[in-house]
Amino acid sequence: MPNEEKMVTLSVIKADIGGFVGHSSFYPELLDTAKERLNHAKENGVIKDFHVLRCGDDLELIMTHEKGCDSGEVHELAWNTFYRCTEVARELKLYGAGQDLLGDAFSGNIKGMGPGVAEMEFKERKSEPIIVFMADKTSAGAWNLPIYRIFADPFNTAGLIIDPTMLEGFVFDVLDVKEGKSITLACPEETHLLLALIGAVERYIVRSVYRKKDNEITAVASVQQLSLIAGKYVGKDDPVMVVRCQSGLPAVGEVLEPFTMPHLVMGWMRGSHHGPLMPVPFYEANPSRFDGPPRVIAAGFQMYNGYLLGPHDMFDDPGFDEARQEANRVAGYMRRHGPFQPHRLPLEEMEYTTLSGVLERLRDRFKAAQ
Repeated sequence: MPNEEKMVTLSVIKADIGGFVGHSSFYPELLDTAKERLNHAKENGVIKDFHVLRCGDDLELIMTHEKGCDSGEVHELAWNTFYRCTEVARELKLYGAGQDLLGDAFSGNIKGMGPGVAEMEFKERKSEPIIVFMADKTSAGAWNLPIYRIFADPFNTAGLIIDPTMLEGFVFDVLDVKEGKSITLACPEETHLLLALIGAVERYIVRSVYRKKDNEITAVASVQQLSLIAGKYVGKDDPVMVVRCQSGLPAVGEVLEPFTMPHLVMGWMRGSHHGPLMPVPFYEANPSRFDGPPRVIAAGFQMYNGYLLGPHDMFDDPGFDEARQEANRVAGYMRRHGPFQPHRLPLEEMEYTTLSGVLERLRDRFKAAQ
């Protein structure tokens, strides 16, 4: 049996490789194609274990291995899997086939090529519960609010005040996506500074969280932004996030609790609107109303010696029924704004959408105001 002290890497890599129907869901044959590719890689020792899921029209590859983060071999496996699925999607004329693959050939690291990536390397504990969150029709900053509540808000996470192993708090690694710089901020002492940044979800994105007392990795999130990579709108980022739970970390229930409030996120129809993030079971991750509202699913796993036991559908629980009802009410309220803000995103966020082409037609008609 493998040594439990050996470092294990959990890699979650996602891409939109073709929607069914439109952007609403995912054709089952593509899941089979992905499973075949990853099973072959598992048999050949490239990865240790895997699960293939989907959220909306996004394909989610969840893999364990011992090659560390940013492994070229694992990233190439993901790229080739997405590329093969794209070929099938094109044969079936699925919508937006391969829209997240911003290139024709793998170049050593899948980051910067379109797909979203969240990876962490750690030593397994005596028990290792993990939740993988996957979202559709939203942007990378969608995790900022829940990740703050999980690791810094004692009104959400009771362990921050009653668990001695969590009293010192957590450290947040925040990326400035516009400047390409990062900063680490420690909570609780720098809580206000952290909030000053991450409340601007379009620019400052939490990409990882560590336990302060021993620098133990506790959460990672994908921060790739398609519009910044492509220079134009090609689809929403549809981010993923991995959170380790229990035994000196937030409990499973504390990790899920922020999603009882369907907070407003950027994305929805044409990536141009604010809408509520609705927590749903796997089978309800089919955004259709105005291509939404944005959805999030949560896959729970128990890891044992690098293998994944699961997934357990964490939002398949009547405890989240009220959140889903509230999301529908908020969606209706926002929709009644039509093309007006705050339903439609502000202009600086619309510059990467198709609106820029509309405004260009009016540019020469503007005259100096008298």
